[in-house]
Amino acid sequence: MRAMLLNRIAPLAENESPLEPADLPLPEPGDGEIRIRLTACGVCHTELDEIEGRTPPPRLPVVPGHEAVGIVDKLGPGVTRHALGDRVGVGWIHHSTGGPHENLSPQFTATGRDVNGGYAEHMIAAERYAYPIPAAFSDTQAAPLLCAGAIGYRALKLTGIANRQRLGLTGFGASAHLVLQLSKHLYPDTEIAVFARDAEQRNHALELGARWAGDT
Repeated sequence: MRAMLLNRIAPLAENESPLEPADLPLPEPGDGEIRIRLTACGVCHTELDEIEGRTPPPRLPVVPGHEAVGIVDKLGPGVTRHALGDRVGVGWIHHSTGGPHENLSPQFTATGRDVNGGYAEHMIAAERYAYPIPAAFSDTQAAPLLCAGAIGYRALKLTGIANRQRLGLTGFGASAHLVLQLSKHLYPDTEIAVFARDAEQRNHALELGARWAGDT
């Protein structure tokens, strides 16, 4: 199996090519796990945090990547949520308690940091943290929704916003540009303002329907 490995932690200024191609054994799923033949994996800023040591993997080498989409090609013992051939996606949470604060639990493990992730031809996932991908999305459209889309949606819901109330977005990266499109769909009469340092990002926000965009 071909994969991209992170072998050491270092600033990009000191290591411009932090990932190295490698041949790894094909992984085998354990109890409650599935194996996924990957077709797409998004790139998240968290991978940079891993590479440079702000959220370092507990051990090296590791295969990064946590916006992964693919086809289930093997089932571990006891799997009931997925079948062979299902298209699924895997995000940042590889395994946890399933409770409301699962991302803060001592049992939390992160995809692509604590275990091998999606920068590979295959990966292993816990069945409860692999999600069916609707047919409306292509693999590459779905991949960013598994992290940038998910955290943006959560933030939007926490605002308690209703249609016609104004919304401000600070910064306009991977998550915010998805939130803007989502907000336009859910709250069509809401005016959206975007605050961003980068002129290209501000222009992109206006193209996507922001009422106003300006420098932070």
